[in-house]
Amino acid sequence: MTFFQVIWNMLPSLFMIVAPILIAAIGGMICERSGVVNIALEGLMMMGAMSAAVCHVLLESRIGFSIPAALLLSAAVGGLFSLIHAFASVSLQADQIISGTGINLLSSGITVFICQLLFRMDRSMNYQMGMRSGLFGIYPTIWIALAILALSWFLLYKRPWGLRLRAAGEHPQALIAAGVNVVRMQYIAVLISGILAGLAGGCIVLTQDIQFTVTTINGKGFIALAAVSFGRGLPLGVLGASFLFGTASALAVSIINIRGLDFLPSEFFNALPYLITLITLVVFGRKRKNA
Repeated sequence: MTFFQVIWNMLPSLFMIVAPILIAAIGGMICERSGVVNIALEGLMMMGAMSAAVCHVLLESRIGFSIPAALLLSAAVGGLFSLIHAFASVSLQADQIISGTGINLLSSGITVFICQLLFRMDRSMNYQMGMRSGLFGIYPTIWIALAILALSWFLLYKRPWGLRLRAAGEHPQALIAAGVNVVRMQYIAVLISGILAGLAGGCIVLTQDIQFTVTTINGKGFIALAAVSFGRGLPLGVLGASFLFGTASALAVSIINIRGLDFLPSEFFNALPYLITLITLVVFGRKRKNA
């Protein structure tokens, strides 16, 4: 297959991979604009993925809307779990990096523990069918992601609430002088980021896997964080960065089919998205520092 044929054929999988990265990155962007960095996106996505998989497995044969229920549960669990980060970093003024890292470590243990309790193994049971793709094999998650992006842009730049949120991160003292509770704004931002990260985890497990395992997220939360940084915390920038890193991940699956590259080991393609992400951030960080 030629390179252009591979690109055309991988469009459905590209949208499938980009959607959860974009959803999680939007949450990270909102949180960062409030002055709180949410390093815990990886752990929150893991909690959301586990919740969605467990819900779908238990309800799939009982009700006809187990997938919407699973996505709602994943968002709720991600939001509730993010309150730990909000309490530590906002109320207690703890180091945000340490708080987020702690949640990532805690999530990896809690998800396995819950799966052990429910299924007697370190993963969920397989479900019969995940989310179904729509027209041209494209999953509806990409439309959900784009709708969330449009809504976040509208709220951040066209509504007074967005002005207050941005002021909480840029000029908190001015916001206090205006009589707005900065702590409440930051709690709301962290909660939104948790909801979106949990939803992103649910989208991953229901479109890219047949069960939840400890490798379901596999660094996608950190890729979403990289998208926030590379996109400079702007909606269109985050969109472009998410597509860049999502394309790298999709290429890792499809590029092996390109004639002339089949001599490379599969491990090279598996490391490709993380390598591209790292190189992009290094180059971007150097240019930004020189500017």
